[in-house]
Amino acid sequence: MSNEETKKYTGSCHCGVVRFEADMSLADAGACNCSFCRRVGWIVKMVPQSSFTLLSKQGAETDYQFGKKTAHHTFCPTCGIHTHSSWGEGDARKIIVNLRCFDGVDADALEVKHWDGASL
Repeated sequence: MSNEETKKYTGSCHCGVVRFEADMSLADAGACNCSFCRRVGWIVKMVPQSSFTLLSKQGAETDYQFGKKTAHHTFCPTCGIHTHSSWGEGDARKIIVNLRCFDGVDADALEVKHWDGASL
């Protein structure tokens, strides 16, 4: 299977409290150098809200915001793993998933585009 093909991927935090799935391809993986992403070290993929499903019970995750508070950075309150983020409202809401949290995905083998989030 190529990285361009769309399929359903399932993922979770380390302890399994936060579980989710996303319909996506693995193309266009990214890494950002902003103060948050640099510290977390994740490889990300942006997906539409309609392609993301939170499988764990509502409220299983914790939300962290900083700066302009436009993004919601979600992590597990038990193991601390950052699983996904979101920003925007309504139909324009986008989800950023941490590709390192998906079962069977080798994020280190993906072609990753780097962007300068530190300058935003």
